Amino acid sequence: MSTLNVALDIMGGDFGPSETVPAAVQALSLLPQLNLILVGNETSVTPLLRQHGLLNHPRVRFVHASQVVGMGDKPIVALRTLKDSSMRVVLDLVKSGAADACVSAGNTGALMAMAKCVLKSLPGVDRPALIKALPTVAGKRTVMLDLGANVSCDADTLLQFAVMGSVVAELVEGIASPRVALLNVGEEEIKGNDLVRHSAELLRQCPAIHFAGFIEGDCLFTGQADVIVCDGFVGNVALKTAEGVVRMMGQLAGYPRKKRSFLGLIAGFMLKRRFSYLNPDQYNGASLLGLRGIVVKSHGRAERRALSTAILLAAQEAKHQLPLQIADRLESVFSDRDL
Repeated sequence: MSTLNVALDIMGGDFGPSETVPAAVQALSLLPQLNLILVGNETSVTPLLRQHGLLNHPRVRFVHASQVVGMGDKPIVALRTLKDSSMRVVLDLVKSGAADACVSAGNTGALMAMAKCVLKSLPGVDRPALIKALPTVAGKRTVMLDLGANVSCDADTLLQFAVMGSVVAELVEGIASPRVALLNVGEEEIKGNDLVRHSAELLRQCPAIHFAGFIEGDCLFTGQADVIVCDGFVGNVALKTAEGVVRMMGQLAGYPRKKRSFLGLIAGFMLKRRFSYLNPDQYNGASLLGLRGIVVKSHGRAERRALSTAILLAAQEAKHQLPLQIADRLESVFSDRDL
């Protein structure tokens, strides 16, 4: 497609328009074929849009939304009562075809509930899943799912996750024949609970998946797998643990900037330079896969650089028409399985 239209919820996240608006400017500067539909409260954000030169920008249009989903709002309440919220409007724009994808840094539970209701699941998808790219020591990326959309799954659902994750690894990450692994408590075939062992058997029998066996939690960032599959409970705990370790490393290296010793300053500089590819801003954005549209969830605490990364991820998925590709792959896999 020549242009990529992304709807951005500029009211979402911990910082709201003060970070989402500059993020829009940055994303536009990095991707010439990107058009943005900014959705939010016109009265409150117009001065900020004028300040950043977006009011009359040729690749930007604004859509007013009178409501905002709060970070503490219950998903069911947001779904029923906040139908003119910026979060709901960006999803409606995707459903209508006015936008190719949408991005929000708002309430995760509300976004998932609204997305499932508005966009619906693809044929062959029992449950949508959250997927995110993770850095590896080799400088490449591994995608992992589910990261919290489904706290419990059956083996057939994990098989669907493996298929969807493989499509993302191929199209978005450019990995041919991606290696798929199941997150487990050990690498041996006898390890794990009945769900994991049954899922492994289904993956071994699926010719469309390059199954690489089990992977343990300490190998998530080694690059020995291109797609890591687990249920949302395990995936969310693993991801949050990893994020906590990264924050701890930053603190041990002398962060935050104030109160930093001279040795801490040097250590922090060396750490930043040597491991710049591990910068979390480069990996912001978790995609809700399995829907009839593209939805990217940005971290709620993300600042402008990280938010820009999420916008570009949504545009990239739109470029590859990810939902259509996933639907075709699922149809191929499960029609062959039924024969």
